[in-house]
Amino acid sequence: MSSLGVWPAYFALALFAAASPSPGPRKLDEVTPEQRATYLKRSMVWQPTDVASHDLLAGPRRKDGFTFDQQVACDYIVDPGGLGGTTPKFSCALAPDDVVKVKYGRKNGEVYAGVAATRLFWALGFGADAVYPVQVTCRNCPIEPWWWSTEKRVDQKTYELATIERRLPGERIESKPDEGWSWPELEDVDEPAGGAPRAHRDALKLLMVLIQNSDSKPDNQLLLCPEDAVGKDAAGNQTCSRPLLYVHDLGYAFGEATLFDTRKNNLASWEGEPIWKDPVQCVGNLKKSLLGTFKDPVIGEAGRKFLADLLLKLSDKQIADMFTAARVERFHEHPERNRPISDWVQAFKRKRDEIVNHHCPA
Repeated sequence: MSSLGVWPAYFALALFAAASPSPGPRKLDEVTPEQRATYLKRSMVWQPTDVASHDLLAGPRRKDGFTFDQQVACDYIVDPGGLGGTTPKFSCALAPDDVVKVKYGRKNGEVYAGVAATRLFWALGFGADAVYPVQVTCRNCPIEPWWWSTEKRVDQKTYELATIERRLPGERIESKPDEGWSWPELEDVDEPAGGAPRAHRDALKLLMVLIQNSDSKPDNQLLLCPEDAVGKDAAGNQTCSRPLLYVHDLGYAFGEATLFDTRKNNLASWEGEPIWKDPVQCVGNLKKSLLGTFKDPVIGEAGRKFLADLLLKLSDKQIADMFTAARVERFHEHPERNRPISDWVQAFKRKRDEIVNHHCPA
């Protein structure tokens, strides 16, 4: 056979090998579409928690966590696969085996909104990654790591407004890489099969309305097996006893839902958006983004009340701590342009009242 005939066959075999599952026991990120559908059917979206005990300034206490506004030093890493998205970020090594994603920039709304939104979801019992507000000194960093990563390096550069994200511990459940889940799939969750009741699912939808998060493309949500729920069957395949659906990217929040997800951490925009698009039918007010999978959800009375009861457990101090942790008063370089934390707290409480004092059709 000529070399011209060998190469197509070689590439076909290589592509087949790349598409085939790895030999041996199957992991949760290698399940079949049917297995994924079964896990999704019995997924939870909320876990019981003591809302009043959560410290929203400190955030989740983890061994790999950080204190509020902690100064962190790391070494710049070129991410071979790219980081995706449209907001400034870079990979940085705290240690050889600990590479983190750093979002940065005074004008980067996700640096603020991501902290507040994840603290809120975490405090209320909904799944969320841990996002820590820090100051990062990047060693051997490009002058501008997001826009010109190949540009001349500097010995070190400090970003006073940055965040480091720690993922919720567990194993992804996927039938293909970066599969995530779309919001219509919440309708496939089955309470009789062990999945989340509709009240919990509606509460999650309404919480998205509250923070005005329209960046709902599938890879912003994860189907996860928490660490303590991972097991193995007789063949050594990974199994999950308690799958969880959660929103892992909450950077688009506390602004106004828009087609291109451009307005976040904007108090004037956020406080101007009502909770209800149609108060009589309890249709939530949430515009759909270009790549989003979620808009204007219809909320049942049980879901409204469930979220209302959770929100009422938050103290004024916790709400203030949430926005303090997000450092929202430092968005503008000129202090006089920033509204005080108290204004954010009052806007939050007014929106909470819209939920608490409303009633939906049964």
